[in-house]
Amino acid sequence: MRQRFLGIITIIILLASINAFSAPQPSIVPRTNQWTLNVVFDQPQQITVKVPGQSKAQRFWYIIVTLTNNSDIDVPFYPTCEMMTDTFQILGAYHDSENAVFNKIKRRHKKKYPLLESIWHTDSRILQGQDNTKDLVIIWPDFEARAKNISLFLAGMSNETVSVEHPIDKDENGEPLKLYLRKTLELQYSIGGDEKLRSSAKLAYKGKRWVMR
Repeated sequence: MRQRFLGIITIIILLASINAFSAPQPSIVPRTNQWTLNVVFDQPQQITVKVPGQSKAQRFWYIIVTLTNNSDIDVPFYPTCEMMTDTFQILGAYHDSENAVFNKIKRRHKKKYPLLESIWHTDSRILQGQDNTKDLVIIWPDFEARAKNISLFLAGMSNETVSVEHPIDKDENGEPLKLYLRKTLELQYSIGGDEKLRSSAKLAYKGKRWVMR
């Protein structure tokens, strides 16, 4: 069983390495009709909230991003936001249906971000110009305590896409399936300290990059 487990982990790491080596990179010079929002982000923070329907308070992590559309057109906005840890855990952004988490975050930051919105409850278009800049919060549930590094992947900030062939899966004709990748902002962080002291843990910024994902 141990050998099988180690074999699976080896395959995952190998595939991740191949993908990282061969994946296309975003364009250095945008092509005609391509746009990318200007993204400014705050330090991610944690917050503990008693969510309706839950017996105990839960820990969440969130980041506030400020988006400005400097293009010459209004652009559609359909974000996808994921967190990935170095323990291979992938978490989608939290859908705060009761607004319990968002409301507490908004109260915490009301002086700096009086018009703060949830990324899930904002308009599906971002209008051009500085006057239409948006401050949005993205929330994730708590991640594994043993993780030491995380990456936040924010897609929907650009309309640049590319299609590539799947390295394994094929269609009914034996042709490689097509994968459609979006230009995505990756924010990298590390977390230190004893995992038992999670309530005082903070994320340390390591860097950012645009990737096709």
